[in-house]
This record gives sequence, C-alpha cells and structure tokens, in this order.
Amino acid sequence: MQKLPARRLTDTPTDASLIRSNCGLSLNREETLSVAGSKTAGNNSEENHSQHRGSSDLRVQNVVYVLNMRGQPLMPTTQQKANKLLKQKKAKVVHRMPFTIQLDYATGETKQPVTLGVDSGYKHIGLSAKTEKKELFSTEVQLRTDIVKLLKDRSQYRRGRRSRLWHRKARFLNRKRPEGWLAPSIQNKLNAHIKVINQVKAILPVSKINVEVATFDTQKMVNPEISGMEYQQGELQGYEIREYLLEKWGRKCAYCGKKNVPLEIEHIIPKSRGGSNRVDNLTLACRECNQKKDNMTAEEFGHPEVQKKAKETLKATAFMNIVRWKLVDKLRESGNIVNVTYGYITKSNRIALNIPKSHVNDAFCIAGGSNQGKAHTYAVKQTRRNNRGLQSNRKGFAPSVRKMRYSFQPMDLVQFDEKSYFVSGVQNLGKYIKLKGLEKPVKTELVELIKYGKGFVYV
Repeated sequence: MQKLPARRLTDTPTDASLIRSNCGLSLNREETLSVAGSKTAGNNSEENHSQHRGSSDLRVQNVVYVLNMRGQPLMPTTQQKANKLLKQKKAKVVHRMPFTIQLDYATGETKQPVTLGVDSGYKHIGLSAKTEKKELFSTEVQLRTDIVKLLKDRSQYRRGRRSRLWHRKARFLNRKRPEGWLAPSIQNKLNAHIKVINQVKAILPVSKINVEVATFDTQKMVNPEISGMEYQQGELQGYEIREYLLEKWGRKCAYCGKKNVPLEIEHIIPKSRGGSNRVDNLTLACRECNQKKDNMTAEEFGHPEVQKKAKETLKATAFMNIVRWKLVDKLRESGNIVNVTYGYITKSNRIALNIPKSHVNDAFCIAGGSNQGKAHTYAVKQTRRNNRGLQSNRKGFAPSVRKMRYSFQPMDLVQFDEKSYFVSGVQNLGKYIKLKGLEKPVKTELVELIKYGKGFVYV
C-alpha cells in the first residue's frame, strides 16, 4: 500500500498565504471550516473580482477574522498582524475558510458599526458586510434547487408502501398544520438564509442587517392608473413598474425575443381600443415591433400568448417574497436591527456606482456601500448532508437500497498525493473513490479526509 506523506499542519490555504498557524487535528471537526491541506482550491474567479469598477479603491483586500477568548467576534485584522500573533503563540486558528483566529489573551473590544447586506434569492444569496471605510466580507452562496423533486419522490415511495399495507390506519384525520407552517421547500430556503447570516455574525460584530425583501414595492402598484408616463418612449416615474416588467418578460422583447436592445413599454391592448394602464396590460417591446404593432392588439398582431402571459402572476417572485418577509421577522425576533429595501432601489444605487450586476454587488449596494475597498469574495455551495438515494445504475439489475453509509460522501474534501480534491462519488461498494479533476478512481485507503462536505461548502 502506498504511504502518504505526513500532513503539514502549518500550511495555509491559498486565500491566506502569508499566515502560518499551529492548528492541530482537534480543530478538523465537521462543524468547523478548517482545512489542513496546503493546496485547497481558492475562490479567485474572474466573475467574483470584476466588481466596483470606477471606485476610488479597486484593490481586493484579504482580511483575517478575529474572535476573543470567549469566541465572540471582534473587528478583523490584517494578515501581517495575524501572522505575528500566531508566531508568538497568542492566537490559534479556528477556521480555515474563511480564515479566522481566536486570541489566547484578554484584549480591548472596541468595535465599529458593521452593516450586513443580504441579497436573498431562490438560487443564490449575496452577502456583503462593510464599515464606513471598507468591505469586510463578501460571499455568494449557491442554494439547493432539488428540494421539490426529492419531496415528490418521497411522496411516491410512501404512497406505494401504504397501498401495499392495506391494514394501515387512516391518517387523513390527524394531519394538522401548526400556526406559521411553511411548505418544506420554502422552509428550507428560509433556514438556509438564516444559517448563512448567522455564520457571518459568528466572525463579524454585525450591528445592522439590510435585507432586500422584493424586487418592487407591490404596495405602490395597488393603484392601476399610473399618471405621467410616456409609454411609447418607455419612461416611468419610478423603477418599480419597470422592474416588474423586466423581470416578468425576461428583459427581452415579448414579440420577437430580442435581448440587449432598447425596450419600450407597450400596451397589449391599446388605450384607443379600450386598454387600461394596469400592469397586466403592459409588456416590453423593441422599437421595431412596437411600430409594426401600431394600433393592433397582441392577438391581432399574431401573439395571443403575450396577452395570456401578462395575466399570469410571478410565481417565483411571490415565492421568494414569502421567504424574505419571514426572514425579516425571524431576524428581528432574534434581537437584530433589520432594515428592508427593494430591488429597484438597489438597481438605482448600482447604476449610480457604475458597477456590473451580480449577487455580491447587489448585496454591497444593499448594505449601503459606495467606494469602499473590496474584500475577497468567497464562493459557497449548499450540499445535501447525506445522499441516501437508490442505487439505480446497476446494469441488468433492479434498483437496490444501500445497506451502509460509505465513509466518503460527495463534496467531502480529501487529500490524495499531496493535493486536495472534492469527492464526486464512490464505486465498487466503497472500495474506490471518484475525485473531481481525476479521470480514474483511486483506492479509498489511499485517501485522507480533510473536511466533511456537509451543509455549506467553500468551493
């Protein structure tokens, strides 16, 4: 059997290359973010760093997060200061990603106001924490989107079992939903938002949280008659109606499907034909289609589907609005100071700063950022804690249920041949392990675990 070299415990990940630590194996627990490999993949994607163009300070700053002796967050420090503390044995490493140290001595706890901006979403969450002078933390979290499918599969399995157990007692009389009940898929989104926010609060002394609760303020759209708008020019008094239409019609012409062209707000049924100014009678059209349509209805113009779609509600938007307002209530119940904002305000601030659209940039604007120095952006992915799916890939055999939980699960971080890899799966009853980046599987006994990939993984 090949013998792996000893793991170098003082090596440091790529995002904190100037720091050496005395992190021991006792810190490599599942609930920590510690990484003991020296070649852990970083998060230096071009997309994450193409931000805040036009600001006074374009440098991406790496900071080290600091906890006091009681494990409470202090203001972060620089890599140089953290390096001195670690060399003098006055601090120890508690997290590798993001890099966090804990002091071994009592110190002053002067803290600055830190504002956390939360760009909540169905698939991604953008987080940005900043002070008046600089941004301290930035991350984009990729959420799971398979909850609904998995719940449907589980329901089918249970229905099949109950149909075979004819003697089972009826259950329809004891199914009561408690007050405040949410659908499991919505509850999962809510729990994910709360967890990532608490993870930021665990390393930074957050004093205020700003949450974007909706793309547009629906209360301002109650009155269907909107005055002072020139529809043929596409000019609106506020951003809320524009954002509603842009999101509903996918930022493209409703008739020809063109993107990245000037779009005009257009009446599906012209006002001269009895159409109203309600949002369910408005759509987006390029200038060419708008002129061709002239005084015709959408159906007469050959696009009856436009009129049908205009009456449909934004289901995904309504879904996320439930999560966002519940999130605000939960955060306030926990004693946090929470302010709400809307997407059209975020867009206006982003345009004023002349920065591209992204989840982390939106979170930066939500937090009230202007020209502060940018922090290193982390990429985080939410993973399934334990994949107990059926083994349905057996050629020539019926699906079988695994009788054991293998030592490694997908997204576990392991070390092989002095390099770090993420696990993509196992085969041959767990004797071989498949690693991302390697074509051939390797023997499980040659792989050493660095960190379990459960919950939120820094990729």
